Amino acid sequence: MFNLLVMSGGWPSHQSSFTGSRIFEYTEDHIIAAHRNGATIDFARLRNYPALFMPEQNSGDNLARVGRIINVSARNGGDVTIEYSYDNSIPPIDVDWLSTISDELQMNGFEFSRTHWAIKDVDLYRLVIRAISPNINQATVFQLGDRTAIDPRQMSAMMPFDAGFANVYATIQAAGAAVGMMVNRADDIWLHTHIIQDIATLISRSRIIVADCTGKNANVFYEIGIAHAIGREVILITQSMNDIPFDLRHLRAIHYLNNGEGLAALHTTIRERAMTLLNP
Repeated sequence: MFNLLVMSGGWPSHQSSFTGSRIFEYTEDHIIAAHRNGATIDFARLRNYPALFMPEQNSGDNLARVGRIINVSARNGGDVTIEYSYDNSIPPIDVDWLSTISDELQMNGFEFSRTHWAIKDVDLYRLVIRAISPNINQATVFQLGDRTAIDPRQMSAMMPFDAGFANVYATIQAAGAAVGMMVNRADDIWLHTHIIQDIATLISRSRIIVADCTGKNANVFYEIGIAHAIGREVILITQSMNDIPFDLRHLRAIHYLNNGEGLAALHTTIRERAMTLLNP
């Protein structure tokens, strides 16, 4: 699912008013029913979906932007105020080009010139990233065919599979849950014969990756390299800054202690960093 928001003249940064009577135009009836409680619109649920903010075709700068709705508040007369942020990892998209994939977006021609807010049953990130990145080289050791299927609520943890890290993993999971994300590690899933394919698939799907460099684990460094190569957001953590290799020392890393107080601080820092990445 994604929110399609079209407005004459385009969208100013971060906040705009919107005509309440045009919410759910060009939206299928069963989707409307799932997002209403009587006459009340379930904006909290809509905020969970990514959004495509688009000017009416040939108005404004004629560029659409992918982002998220942060808050919706009612105004007089049934109109609403929308607060939002753009995903800086996705460049602005020409509206004329979007019209060439209108069928995949489930949009008809009238929608490009009509101010409205529709809900479409489409994986926006998968569609847009696949379409704007057709010439990315393919991996050979594992398959990255699903690298465009980013789940905006997926966080993954890359760390040694060792009992000594159980409390660390639990802390990462709790920090993810605090910002509405689910957290998985490669040993949580078994989709393929080879574990490297499960790891690559998980990295590919993740919006945020937490990588623990403690102990200079070679597998973790390999996984960080994959994540950086395909443009995922990586939060580095470590129990010793000496475990951060030279090629990564220009990046910020969270230093933590593996005890009650240290893990509480780690939880707070990961949560705050994740909130920043989700709401740039």
